[in-house]
Amino acid sequence: MNYYNEIKSLLINNEVNRKVKTYSINKSDLDTYYQIGKMLHDAGKCYGEGIIKEYSKKLCLEVNKKYSVRYLFDIKKLYIFSKVHPLDAQLSFSHYRLLFSIKNENAIDYYINKVIANNMSKRGLQKVIMLKEYERLSEDTKEKLRRKEKLELKEMIPNPIIIKNNNGNVDVSEKVLQRLILEDISSFLKELGDGFTFIDNEYKIRIGNAYNYIDLLLFNYLYNCFVVIELKVNELKKQDIGQIEIYMNYIDKNVKRISHDKTIGIIICKENNKYIIEYSSDKRIITRKYILL
Repeated sequence: MNYYNEIKSLLINNEVNRKVKTYSINKSDLDTYYQIGKMLHDAGKCYGEGIIKEYSKKLCLEVNKKYSVRYLFDIKKLYIFSKVHPLDAQLSFSHYRLLFSIKNENAIDYYINKVIANNMSKRGLQKVIMLKEYERLSEDTKEKLRRKEKLELKEMIPNPIIIKNNNGNVDVSEKVLQRLILEDISSFLKELGDGFTFIDNEYKIRIGNAYNYIDLLLFNYLYNCFVVIELKVNELKKQDIGQIEIYMNYIDKNVKRISHDKTIGIIICKENNKYIIEYSSDKRIITRKYILL
C-alpha cells in the first residue's frame, strides 16, 4: 500500500471540504484524521517512526505547511486516543490536541463532557485544564462521575475556588474580594460550575427591625435553587454558619417559590475549618477556600 499517496489524497479532499462545508469542518477533520492516523500508525510499523518526518517534509511542500512532524504525530495520537474515547464532532481537532497530554482517563472524560455541555471553545477548554478544574473536585465526586451517578450541586463546586486578582494584592478585605469577583462575574460563575446566574450583590433583606446584606445572591437553573454566598477573608468561624443559615432561611421563606428547591449556602473563606462544618446540622451549607490568582 502506498501510504503517502493515500494520506495526501485524503488531506487534499479535506482541505476542499473545509472551504465549502464550513458547517461540518469538525466532522470532516476528525473522519479524515482518524483514517490518516491509522495509516501513519501502520506505516510506522512497516518503515519505522522516521517515515512521519519524511511524509511531513513532502506534505508541507505539496499540500499545506501546517502538516509539520508534530502535527502528523498528533493525528496519529488521535487514532490511538479514539480507541478509548469515541470521537465527537462537537470537539475540534484543536480540542483533542489539548487532551492528549492528560494521563487520567476519567479527567479526559470530564473535560470532553464539559466541552459538549457548554459548547466550549478551544480557549475555554485550555483555561479549565490549566486551572485543574477536575483535579479540584473531591474524590467522592470523581468516583460518582466515574460511575455516572447523579450529582448534587454542592458536589460539582471545586475546592479551592480560584478568584481572578487583577490588583496583585495578597491580603484583601471582604469588600475588595467582592469587588474582584464582580469585576469578572462571568469567570466566577463558570468557576463555580454549570448553571449559575447572577442576581445581585449586597442583596438587602430585612430581619426584624434591622437590614442585612447578602454578599452575593445567585440562582442555579440546572438545580432550580437560589444560592447564597458569603465571603470571609479569615478562617471559618462558627458564627459564619449561623449567619448564612439565617440568610438561606430568609430566602426560602420570602423569595423562593414553591417550584424551587431549597436554597444552598456557600461560604467562601481564606481558611477552612473542617470541624465547624462537620458539626453543622444544615447539610445545605458548604465551605470552599479561595485562592487569588
